[in-house]
Amino acid sequence: MATGWESLLRDEQQLEELARQAVDRALAEGVLLRTSQEPSSSDVVSYAPFTLFPSLVPSALLEQAYAVQMDFNMLVDAVSQDAAFLEQTLSSTIKRDNFTARLFDIHKQVLKEGIAQTVFLGLNRSDYMFQRNADGSAALKQIEINTISASFGGLASRTPAVHRHVLNVLSKTQEAAKILSNNPSKGLALGITRAWELYGSANALVLLIAQEKERNIFDQRAIENELLARNIHVIRRRFEDVSEKASLDQDRRLFMDGQEVAVVYFRDGYMPSQYSPQNWEARLLLERSRAVKCPDIATQLAGTKKVQQELSRMGVLEMLLPGQPETVARLHATFAGLYSLDMGEEGDQAIAEALAAPSQFVLKPQREGGGNNLYGEEMVQALERLKDSEERASYILMEKIEPEPFGNCLLRPGSPVRVVQCISELGIFGVYVRQGKTLVMNKHVGHLLRTKAIEHADGGVAAGVAVLDNPYPV
Repeated sequence: MATGWESLLRDEQQLEELARQAVDRALAEGVLLRTSQEPSSSDVVSYAPFTLFPSLVPSALLEQAYAVQMDFNMLVDAVSQDAAFLEQTLSSTIKRDNFTARLFDIHKQVLKEGIAQTVFLGLNRSDYMFQRNADGSAALKQIEINTISASFGGLASRTPAVHRHVLNVLSKTQEAAKILSNNPSKGLALGITRAWELYGSANALVLLIAQEKERNIFDQRAIENELLARNIHVIRRRFEDVSEKASLDQDRRLFMDGQEVAVVYFRDGYMPSQYSPQNWEARLLLERSRAVKCPDIATQLAGTKKVQQELSRMGVLEMLLPGQPETVARLHATFAGLYSLDMGEEGDQAIAEALAAPSQFVLKPQREGGGNNLYGEEMVQALERLKDSEERASYILMEKIEPEPFGNCLLRPGSPVRVVQCISELGIFGVYVRQGKTLVMNKHVGHLLRTKAIEHADGGVAAGVAVLDNPYPV
């Protein structure tokens, strides 16, 4: 797959002028982050890193990713309702991974008391790379599915205008017109709106659980603003505020500062470092409430790497989605090789294969947020250390996807404009709402393309490695 912009990438002077224009347009469009120096204040902001040109993506793979998103929504929802499957799948992981174990404890407590919420909301993002096949074609392969705090739906709706601007400056108006419009924040807000309506209390609020230091605030504000336009008010609070000021009434309705909460939208709570003992108590209180959690604890567990690995086993999808062979086939087509590291022969064999060909595998812990995976020599060292220990069950092995690299410029504050070899990751946003056992909404609501230099193995935009991009369909 050629880059499509090769001739443009050779003219250094023109690239620098284009970069200046692109950055100004990004700032004007609201492609913004707070600075790492002042992450709690919007007094000084910067542009979020992005590519100078949109990156070429095969139309067929973009269409395939969109087509399978509603299947993934149904699958995540099915897993979250299957307590026996979650318990069996995570049994070895929770013995060795304290964070997953704490989440699972809350899950068990809520089940024991009886789930108070009757409306369930999923806002997820399924991420893919394009595997380069031997014949030169590309295949869509899922990297992971994010079931909590799936970000950049807001900023992704602001970047198409920037890339259209760059191409228009170059008098490439036909090419500019091919950049897809994209507004995930609107679709994510529609899901929250539907859940809020079904909760059925006109004065109830949406509670957004936020971090104290949140550089990515403008991404979140995009969703808040969409909700406010529908007259749904959002309050931002930290876990600490919940433990101090939240309460449940006798019907387990949730109140925050004396106001009823219909929907709790987590933009925090996906990493161990985000939980103090007080924060764990706050999470339990929220989970016990009648409010619609996005996600509820079972849906967060459904997004773990261990569950992803189990779903790829023959027969598992058929059990979770009975009588839906076409759905199962669409899902299976996107799976990369995934291998359990549980104690026993299967795990031993997976480790032996990875040690024999380390460049073909990735070692993944049960973590979200980017920057956690191990590759190459680091992976070999970790496997040598883990291979005789039960701790290995807290990881999975995955086949390493090898996309075709291409040239682009990654624009970052304070960095020079230079052409680097890159690879991309495509995310599709999915929204579903279930009332009782009935799915009342199931849709895809937009995409996110992130691009990084090939020397960076792991990490997303928030982790400071990838930058925002747009697909240029070919």
